[in-house]
Amino acid sequence: MQRGEIKQGIGLAVTAYTLWGLSPIFWRLGDGSAGAALVVRIVSTFVLLGLVQVVRDRGVGVRAIARNRRTVLLAATSATLLAGNWLVFIWAVNNERVLEASLGYFLNPLVSVVLGVSVLGERLRANQWLAVSIAAVGVVVLSIDVGSVPWVAISLAVSFGLYGLIRKTTPLGSLDGLSFELSLMVMPALVGFVLLAVVGDGSDVVSEPRDWLWAGGAALMTAAPLLLFASAARRIELWMVGVLQYVAPTLNFLLGVFAFGESWSGGQAVGFVVIWTGLAVFAVDGVVRAGRGRPGRPMAAAGASV
Repeated sequence: MQRGEIKQGIGLAVTAYTLWGLSPIFWRLGDGSAGAALVVRIVSTFVLLGLVQVVRDRGVGVRAIARNRRTVLLAATSATLLAGNWLVFIWAVNNERVLEASLGYFLNPLVSVVLGVSVLGERLRANQWLAVSIAAVGVVVLSIDVGSVPWVAISLAVSFGLYGLIRKTTPLGSLDGLSFELSLMVMPALVGFVLLAVVGDGSDVVSEPRDWLWAGGAALMTAAPLLLFASAARRIELWMVGVLQYVAPTLNFLLGVFAFGESWSGGQAVGFVVIWTGLAVFAVDGVVRAGRGRPGRPMAAAGASV
């Protein structure tokens, strides 16, 4: 692999993760509830990717997916997980829970490792077990401090970890797979929008011209980093992807503290430090293994969650 290609891949990955990391700013600009924003995100991204598919190959890859019943069932499951992940994230952003959302994406690589062991029969090295154990202690510390289980963080980490597991074990390309998932989401989303409008919650999300601009931005905010990530992943090694993915939750965390002024206690600070320690062990182990010419283990799904 040429050095220039690697540098280009790193640049694309950092751009993708930066967009994901700064995305809470965008989602706060929308009107209406998290459910209404989710509908707009699904429909607008479906339209955008539909146009891309028509220009690229008239949806040949998507139609091929639709002919395989097992793949359709798996795609329906992954689409449900992805929609749920998006909904929880948007809700968290709009309810001053960005710090907890960032924790979810810090934990996601470790959840993916646990799923790899329990479902795929992968083996963990001693340092990886140590990293997972340290992170688990951090979650317990956070739970004790806030007096409840950090359900937002756990929901985001588990839903995206399961989504990544399905995408890893099914023959779905990044663009075709996401396009097909959105095609399965779009009708339930439209039905949901009608129901929201009936109860008086939903129509205001696209009630003004600026809202339509925001809807178009929602499609770009969803699709652009995914396409950048897919391009980057073909140019750099997996361990690089695994380390760089922490850019997004780090930016989420900084936004929550400094831009949105979310309150946090000393106990939460301790919990985050413990979790970051586990992540540091995890990342260093991957870098060291890569330096020795052995494959790293960090599983990084396509980052489609935020």
